[in-house]
Amino acid sequence: MSKFIDLSQDIFDNMVVHPYDDKVKLYKDKYLEEDKYNNFRLEIGMHAGTHIDTPMHLTNRKTFINEISLEKFAGKGCLLDVRDESIISFKQEYKDVVNENDIVILFTNYSDKYGTEEYYTTHPVINDDLADFFVEKNIKMLGMDLPSPDKYPFKIHKKLFANNILIIENLTNLSKLVNINNFNIIAFPLKIKAEASIARVIASIDI
Repeated sequence: MSKFIDLSQDIFDNMVVHPYDDKVKLYKDKYLEEDKYNNFRLEIGMHAGTHIDTPMHLTNRKTFINEISLEKFAGKGCLLDVRDESIISFKQEYKDVVNENDIVILFTNYSDKYGTEEYYTTHPVINDDLADFFVEKNIKMLGMDLPSPDKYPFKIHKKLFANNILIIENLTNLSKLVNINNFNIIAFPLKIKAEASIARVIASIDI
C-alpha cells in the first residue's frame, strides 16, 4: 500500500508565471443550462506551474517530450535538504545518498514565495560542481521547488541537458519528504509534441 504526496502547484486563471511567459487563461466557455454541458478552456505555456523541461528547450535536440520513454519520468527519489543556500553546492555526503538513475529533489523551501514576482528573480541557483556531480552519477531527473536551477545564460540547464538529465521546476510540499528515506517520484508529462510539459508530480511512499 502506498501513500501519495502531491508535489505539484495548482493551475488556475491568471496565475503568476515567469516574466518570459504569457499569462495563463483558464475559463468556462460552455454552461450546462445553455449548452447542455459544462466545459473549460485552458491557454497555457508549457513552463507554467509545475513542469518538466527537456533538452529541446535550450539545445538543438529534436526529441519532443512525448517521444521520451515513460521510464524516464518515474523512479527512486532522493531528497537533498538545501534550505538557506543561495548557491547550492556539492557536499561530500551526497556521494552516499545519490545513486545512478535517481530522481534527485532539491528542497530549498523557496516555494513559500511562489506566486510572487520575487520568486522568479531572487531564487537560489546550483553551481557547476553540483551539476557535474549529478552528471557523474547519471541521474534521471533533477527536481526543485524553484523556477530554475540557474539564470541567464542557463549554463546549468545546458550542462544537464547535454547529459540527458531532465529538469522538474516549481515543485511544492517538499517539506513532507524530509526524513523519509525511501520514496519514488512519478512525474508524467502530457503526451504532447512540445519541448516541455506541465506535469502532475507525486511522491509515492510505501506504508
